[in-house]
Amino acid sequence: MTGPKTNERPGTKAVLKHFHMSAYKARQVLDLIRNKDVVTASEILANTPREAARVSAKVLASAIANAVHNDGQIAEDLFVAAAYADEGPTMGRWRPRARGRATKIRKRTCHITIIVDRMDEDTLARRAEARQAAGAQRSRRVAESQRRADQQGRGRRRDAAREAALDAENEAAEEESLEATATDEAVTDEVAAETTTTNTAAATEVEATDESAGDAEPEATVAEGDADHADEEKN
Repeated sequence: MTGPKTNERPGTKAVLKHFHMSAYKARQVLDLIRNKDVVTASEILANTPREAARVSAKVLASAIANAVHNDGQIAEDLFVAAAYADEGPTMGRWRPRARGRATKIRKRTCHITIIVDRMDEDTLARRAEARQAAGAQRSRRVAESQRRADQQGRGRRRDAAREAALDAENEAAEEESLEATATDEAVTDEVAAETTTTNTAAATEVEATDESAGDAEPEATVAEGDADHADEEKN
């Protein structure tokens, strides 16, 4: 006994009739999404640079919307159960050729049908396990990243505290050196002041001695003059 025909498969379908494209071109794109989940199929069609992919994406979105709103399905649980393109009516056109003859041009059309259905329980269970594993792995990655960030933060805080301590020590050393320099300058100023005072006093004493010597010399000269005058009078 053969399986169900393609157009008799269970599920929710959407059909696009009389699309101006050959069925051969549409089938090349539909073969890419058959038996894929709707999320993967949408991504494939979005990244396929062909006109049939753009139209097939619209048909797929319509089938998903029909399954959700009409049959109460969950969009993430759906997959593409069937996707096929039937030949539609062919329109005839004529092209003039040499010697008064004409050649027929065939304008092909097709009917695109996409059927989506709910995945079986085993597949859904495997997908749920895979999602849980991915979520757990992501949680571990986030926790590891947070732990590394905390370690880096603690290291930065330790480095900042160490730098602050070094800066405080340097500032204290600079203040001590400044105080020592100020003390040395004060001592130097005191020594210079004492030296200046001593020199001033010595200079003052020298000047006073010179003045007293100068005053004594005229007096001695006057005394000598008086003695000479007295001798002359005696003679």
